[in-house]
Amino acid sequence: MEGLIPVESVVQGINLIRGQKVMLDSDLAVFYWVGTKVLNQAVKRNTEPFPDILK
Repeated sequence: MEGLIPVESVVQGINLIRGQKVMLDSDLAVFYWVGTKVLNQAVKRNTEPFPDILK
């Protein structure tokens, strides 16, 4: 299938910070082919899937 992101690329973007696996917004933006600012705006507009991290 075209357009799928290789697993290796995703795994490389995962960082371990204070015992939590996280991805930086800049790395996620690359996967979605959008700018970091656009990704952050979309997250702020759709807070329901992210209740714990945005409060």
